[in-house]
Amino acid sequence: MLSIIIANSAEKPIYQQIVDQITEQIIQGELTAGEMLPSIRALAKELKVSVITTKRAYEELERAGYIETVVGKGTFVSGMNKELIRERQMGLIENELTKIIKDLKRLGLSKKDLQYLVDLLWD
Repeated sequence: MLSIIIANSAEKPIYQQIVDQITEQIIQGELTAGEMLPSIRALAKELKVSVITTKRAYEELERAGYIETVVGKGTFVSGMNKELIRERQMGLIENELTKIIKDLKRLGLSKKDLQYLVDLLWD
């Protein structure tokens, strides 16, 4: 069952919060292939957000291959291989880490400094 919590104070736009949470639920297996998602309108009503916001989130998810819309039937979690999904996520994380490492180097910090930060923030 779909569970989304919107944080109005978050830096991320609402549509991105929806995308991130649905993606995470698919990766974790909480949402399974073939499972029906709420309609765009129903989700907007449930989350008390604009239909345009939920439509954009669903479009992003569909473009990335996480969900599929069948005209006249609804929107479903796609049958995408979980390993492929995880691989895509790893690619995104690698890109973010590359940016972080460049920033650390620019500040004159070392790999040890990065490891210290990771250890500190991990828990």
